[in-house]
Amino acid sequence: MSRIQPKTTPIYQTSVFTFQDLNELEQYFEEPGKQYMYTRYGNPNSDELAEGINKLEGGAGAVVTSSGMSAILAAVFSYCQAGDHLLCAEEIYGGSSTLLSQELERLGITVTYVPNEELYEISNYVQPNTKLLLTETMSNPLLQVMDVDKLVQETKRAGIKLVIDNTFATPILTKPLALGADMVIHSVTKYLSGHSDVTAGVVVAKDVEDYNRAKKVMMVFGLNLSPFESWLAARGLKTLRLRMRQHSSNALAIAKFLQQHPKVKQVWYPGLESHAQQEVAAKQGNGLFGGMLSFQISDELEDVNKFMQELQQIPFAPSLAGVSTSISHPLSTSHRALTPEKQQKLGITLGVIRLSVGIEEPEELISDLKQALEKI
Repeated sequence: MSRIQPKTTPIYQTSVFTFQDLNELEQYFEEPGKQYMYTRYGNPNSDELAEGINKLEGGAGAVVTSSGMSAILAAVFSYCQAGDHLLCAEEIYGGSSTLLSQELERLGITVTYVPNEELYEISNYVQPNTKLLLTETMSNPLLQVMDVDKLVQETKRAGIKLVIDNTFATPILTKPLALGADMVIHSVTKYLSGHSDVTAGVVVAKDVEDYNRAKKVMMVFGLNLSPFESWLAARGLKTLRLRMRQHSSNALAIAKFLQQHPKVKQVWYPGLESHAQQEVAAKQGNGLFGGMLSFQISDELEDVNKFMQELQQIPFAPSLAGVSTSISHPLSTSHRALTPEKQQKLGITLGVIRLSVGIEEPEELISDLKQALEKI
């Protein structure tokens, strides 16, 4: 009988791997990566996913984790310990802000938030114990685009590491490591997996030493991803390039429609000529602008609820980046934990709607948005 060679990697749904004897066990410790022992340390499915993402990002190594939040934790712990300080972009995912301000500060790691307009001149914020700057390629939810080249220059000048959350852009649009960033993180839950059926994260390091440290954090803290979710995410990753092209094409068409609608006060999408960073976005995104946009309607609760209720094809789902389009409400979900003052300063009001544009026919999506807007 010929040897079986599956085209798709099987699911190694096991918590532990066996050894023939002590000699084989010693070989495991002497030659890391050659064999498997315990799924928290490594598994063929999680390794396949990590290698696929690492190839796309062009890193020295990638570590997959149980969620996007655990990826942020692993990235911070790769560089920081008690007594250290880090900088973070003021406009960032609310969950990231909560982790830094409420949990890591309890462990002795302090954080200072830098307004986006000051990220290219951080000398007034850097302290002797500052280790890194954390920011997003495109901010959540108002799609402010960071100039990675300038961030690299400024962090190098300050002597600190640059960690970029590349979830919204994905490596199909932007490769921060190639531009000089030290570490990239993703919520794999979003575009990399792409089908709203996985919760996962990833850390990709530019240097081997940083990769090894991130991997150790994952192993010791138990941040590993399960074999089945690794397998699902690896399957989704195979269509990432095709999906991102369609997400981007659809989002641009919808942004242009919303921009002209009388009941829409403002649209935030990097592909619009009115966007302040459109030129940077075009350069960094290779002509693509992603599938995320936000827009503002009336700041009246009744109008917001009416709009959501009248949508026939687009559900209200507090996440993003699936193949099916969905809306979210940042004030009530992702940025709920921020103070009212912080929400107001960032411009996250009651009428701001975040739209995760899927890969359906754009005409169908525009038709649904149009009829719902007309009802308010």
